[in-house]
Amino acid sequence: MLYDCVIIGGGPAGLNAALVLGRARRNVALMDNNRPRNAVTHASHGFITRDGVTPAEFRRVAYEEVQRYPSVDHLPTEVVSIAKIESGRFEVLDSSGIRVQARKLVLATGLKEIFPEIEGFYPLYGKSLFNCPYCDGWELRDQPLVLVSELPAVYHTAKLLLNWSQDLVVCTNGQASLSDEQKERLQSKGIVVMEQPVAAFIGQHGQLEHVRFTDGTKLPRVGGFVTPQLVQSASFGEQLGCERMESGGIKTDGAGRTSIPGVYAAGDSSYFMPSQLIFAAADGSRTATSVNMDLTDEDFG
Repeated sequence: MLYDCVIIGGGPAGLNAALVLGRARRNVALMDNNRPRNAVTHASHGFITRDGVTPAEFRRVAYEEVQRYPSVDHLPTEVVSIAKIESGRFEVLDSSGIRVQARKLVLATGLKEIFPEIEGFYPLYGKSLFNCPYCDGWELRDQPLVLVSELPAVYHTAKLLLNWSQDLVVCTNGQASLSDEQKERLQSKGIVVMEQPVAAFIGQHGQLEHVRFTDGTKLPRVGGFVTPQLVQSASFGEQLGCERMESGGIKTDGAGRTSIPGVYAAGDSSYFMPSQLIFAAADGSRTATSVNMDLTDEDFG
């Protein structure tokens, strides 16, 4: 069977793209390896009517809605390669050796996070340590917080966090990521800056208690944010030759179309930031309308 479109990735972008294309009566294969990036998150926020939903519940409801449309096939499988073949079609190969062909391809594979290697981080991640103030800042409001970031954007993040808590310590983990002027500005707002390397996060039952530094210093904190480096979770865009932005995201025309005809990118894969459910879902919807319009123009002649 030749599909109108194959969507790689079953996050909010891919799911919303499948929903819109299913309702447009397009034959769609939604291929998903069921390894969502936000699986450790206790709840997702900032999505109207879905504020506080667990990632598992979000996916359950989304798949239930998408699979109401008979032209959408959900293929729970791992994609291993994608190639452009004759007549401009795309062939997708999964880990079991099954090949699927389509006229259009949507890359909605999202991002993966690379966190600083700090002992004790992962047992606390998603419980008292997070990476997005807009997603979890409200739950940590007015508490003693820590921000650990090695990236230049630490200054911007620190300014944001002050809106949720006035008791904030910024840790650069041994990196010179703040200028003297920025440090002075933060300190003038009551934000403590600590530049020594972080050795460990200390806590139990998911609750942060202390941050321990390599010099032996201990900082009492109850929660906070750790900034990861974000990279593409899959290399399909690179394999296909899609142009990339300086940030690392797949470059699009603003409506999902990449530099390779017939290839579209939606969600975190394309714009990188901000990484939120509602942005990704909206981008999936917008990209799907582009796919449908391009298919319509081709069929209309």
